[in-house]
Amino acid sequence: MPAISSSLLRRGTAAIAALPLLALAACGYGSDAKDDGTAKIAAGAEKTDGLDSVKIGYFGNLTHATALVGVQKGFFQKELGATTVKPAIFNAGPSEIEALNAGSIDIGWIGPSPAINGYTKSNGKSLKIIGGSASGGVKLVVNPAKIKSLKDVEGKKIATPQLGNTQDVAFLNWAADQGWKVDAQSGKGDVTVVRTDNKITPGAYKSGSIDGAWVPEPTASKLVAEGAKVLLDESTLWPEKKFVITNIIVRQGFLKDHPKAVEAVLKAAVETNKWINAHPDEAKAAANKRLETDAGKALPAEVLDPAWKSIQFTDDPLAATLDTEAEHAVKAGLLEKPDLKGIYDLTLLNKVLKAEGRPAVDAAGLGTS
Repeated sequence: MPAISSSLLRRGTAAIAALPLLALAACGYGSDAKDDGTAKIAAGAEKTDGLDSVKIGYFGNLTHATALVGVQKGFFQKELGATTVKPAIFNAGPSEIEALNAGSIDIGWIGPSPAINGYTKSNGKSLKIIGGSASGGVKLVVNPAKIKSLKDVEGKKIATPQLGNTQDVAFLNWAADQGWKVDAQSGKGDVTVVRTDNKITPGAYKSGSIDGAWVPEPTASKLVAEGAKVLLDESTLWPEKKFVITNIIVRQGFLKDHPKAVEAVLKAAVETNKWINAHPDEAKAAANKRLETDAGKALPAEVLDPAWKSIQFTDDPLAATLDTEAEHAVKAGLLEKPDLKGIYDLTLLNKVLKAEGRPAVDAAGLGTS
């Protein structure tokens, strides 16, 4: 496939980078999570790698439940000892990448498209993907009065969270597979793509300004609660119904200087996923409690329950699907064909998995040499 012109790449990445930072704190990056006393430092605990704190970023989405539950149940704090966990909440991938680059966070939970953009824009110097977290949890939900079948999506207004984000790329790729032409930058074409922050998408649907949305959970289930219907679950488009929706990334300098702290966070993530999969109801409640603490409002059962069921929590980063998602971004005209060699460093994750008697996970040829 021929490369997209460098000017188009600059327009695409500039548009992505220029999107507003929606959860600004005094530091300018993200919103500090509230300290509700959940994480306790054990008596006699020692600092990890001599660090006073480790700053962890995540979104207030259920697809980031490993981070939500890990913070809420104290898994991260337990593994980090006397090194304080400092969570920060983001609404958009580009702002989290910016925070990582600025050193405002050390480790983050994030979708594949922002990770790809962050890695390629820095010529492979800003971040590494060090683990997986979740698969699935993305749906095309529509107004059943206007859209009754997949072909009815043509000519309608469909929301995605942000220009160039993971769901935006997925929808543009799906639309192209239907034979429809859409200008990726403007969102205009045989179907209109309306970039809308997840927080206001339910209101936009209720007002009739959009006819549907390709969105992650819990936004999809919020729309269903407003009367929308699920037309397509993105997992059905992938082999074995698995695709990466959330990765764990780290600032490369932090990985180099503080590998013990990174290993501790990965161990906590693995323990959290194990606990989530063994105690799904308790985990769902813990994630919802964290959402309430961070955002001031818990999800109602009619939103929480169906959203939770559609997400799989996994330590495997599903690297082959990230490579495919990058190909989709190229196809959409949002990215020049990237060189993703080295984007993964799964050394510490595989060390943790080996200690648990579990098999190593694979970087699909995109790992650090």
